[in-house]
Amino acid sequence: MNAVNVPALRRPIRELPDELVSQIAAGEVVERPASVVRELVDNALDAGALQVTVRLSAGGVRSIAVEDDGAGIPVAEMPLALKRHATSKIANLGELEQVATMGFRGEALAAIASVAEMHLTSRTADAPHAWRLDARSGELQPAARATGTTVEVHELFFSTPARRKFLKTDATELAHALDAVRRHALARPDVGFAVWHEGRLVAQWRVAARPQRLADVLGRDFIFASRDVSAVLGPLQVHGRAGQPEAARARADLQYLFVNGRYVRDRLVAHAVRSAYEDQLHGSRQPAYALFLQIAPDLVDVNVHPTKIEVRFRDGRAVHQAVRQAVENALAPTRAVVSSLPAATADAADPADAPPTATARWQPNLDLSERTAFTAQEPAPAWTRAPAAPEGSGGLSTWAALHGREAAAAGVLSPDAQSQGPAEAWPLGRAVAQIGGVYVLAENAQGLVVVDMHAAHERIVYERLKRAAGAGADLPSQPLLVPVTLAATPVEIATAEAEHEAMRSLGLDVDALGPATLAVRSRPAALPDADLAELVRSVLAELHQVGASRVVQRARDDLLATMACHGAVRANRRLTLDEMNALLRDMEATERADTCNHGRPTWRQVTMKELDSLFLRGR
Repeated sequence: MNAVNVPALRRPIRELPDELVSQIAAGEVVERPASVVRELVDNALDAGALQVTVRLSAGGVRSIAVEDDGAGIPVAEMPLALKRHATSKIANLGELEQVATMGFRGEALAAIASVAEMHLTSRTADAPHAWRLDARSGELQPAARATGTTVEVHELFFSTPARRKFLKTDATELAHALDAVRRHALARPDVGFAVWHEGRLVAQWRVAARPQRLADVLGRDFIFASRDVSAVLGPLQVHGRAGQPEAARARADLQYLFVNGRYVRDRLVAHAVRSAYEDQLHGSRQPAYALFLQIAPDLVDVNVHPTKIEVRFRDGRAVHQAVRQAVENALAPTRAVVSSLPAATADAADPADAPPTATARWQPNLDLSERTAFTAQEPAPAWTRAPAAPEGSGGLSTWAALHGREAAAAGVLSPDAQSQGPAEAWPLGRAVAQIGGVYVLAENAQGLVVVDMHAAHERIVYERLKRAAGAGADLPSQPLLVPVTLAATPVEIATAEAEHEAMRSLGLDVDALGPATLAVRSRPAALPDADLAELVRSVLAELHQVGASRVVQRARDDLLATMACHGAVRANRRLTLDEMNALLRDMEATERADTCNHGRPTWRQVTMKELDSLFLRGR
């Protein structure tokens, strides 16, 4: 007998119970104990707290208590605070578009109460005593505490045991909760934070100035191995610390980004920071940074994700360009020059307080009713560029001689004269010898400097080529006898049509053959063996994300890096002392001279203390 397909009975449409709705919302807001800690600390900061204490048990799975000394909640509003979409932060759409508080959705307390036992204790300044509210029974009782609020959460996910099985060990959950408080501590140096676990104090950050808070949270090693970032671009301010290339890490575990005081994960800004480290990082190393962006609230949408961990910028390309420019400027001076500056010059007390000494203009592609000129205010560099090498110069020898004559004419010591001066006069010191035809040895105030001459010269040549190229001609292309066709998405088709000229400048002649097909009629002459379809797709993706100017610049830089590598001085080339000193002086005046184009270090410092320890001096 043939089976008969019986249609399933239709279930009527009905409104879900409030508790189930809250539990569904809790799946988005509350992922683990760290999510609860983040939401409760957000509320404490919005209440004006100056001291926040977090107490955990079993990594936060068994209990979480967040205490603050904020304004408190009036007793009449305490039951309302536990209802979904009840908040004091916003009242209309206009306030939502201008929101400046950490929380505003009115979901956190209701979501937490739906998956755990929760008690709310609060007292306002004018109340005779505090009140304690049981979230499950709604019972209110008098309680004792100072002005402020305490939220206690017990047995997280007790009502949804399937969710509890997904939690990790207590140690792992504690680490995530600590990281959540650490992010708040970075953003709010004016607030003190303390974290207790099983009755023991595991972390504490006292109120401090921002530089001190950065050192307290991220460690002194990060401060010493990073550069100050400070830029003001109209409605956008960028400040913080960016790790030097040699401080890069194997994992992206020391990357903190804040927008208007809120920790976020944004692929656009992360890409901008990563692009600022281009040709400075070796392999897949990850930069370390803590960056704080301040932008007009109406230019950023924070109501994108229930956890508020994502944002959307009205002009993403302008933000991308600004962040990349700010980080690039911070990384430009070579480490030797920065470390030789007086402490007050090398690191201002607070980036926000550093007075601008130079001004540059930058016009973003804003899609607003009226265009705004972002004004970049950058500190004047404490170093000067070397004069560009003349075209057709024959390597270090010719350049050293010409550089010496020009310097002498300008009243500056030539390399020959400089080689007779004290080593303390220059950050990279005075050349003394060459070893193995590869390394240059120099003496400076700190001790011994070892320079990889090929890597150093490669960077110098590369930076000169970039300045000389500027906005040069298109990259050479090779026409294809038979066009290559490839399937494309509607976004790729639209990008190819909109950025046709940009792709031609890269040596790619791409046209749309149909609604889902692209034809490639030429390829870059410098890439004869590249996978053309993959190359076109990657270029289109970059064009769509960051714009034509950045993609064209990057492609040119890749070609120039190859040219610089082949044009740099090779191993086993014997250099005179004058040529070695000319190389050192050029390194001091060249941007990003700490690494070659491939991210390898160009020089290393060996201090007198390290040399003494090798020979047991002073023991």
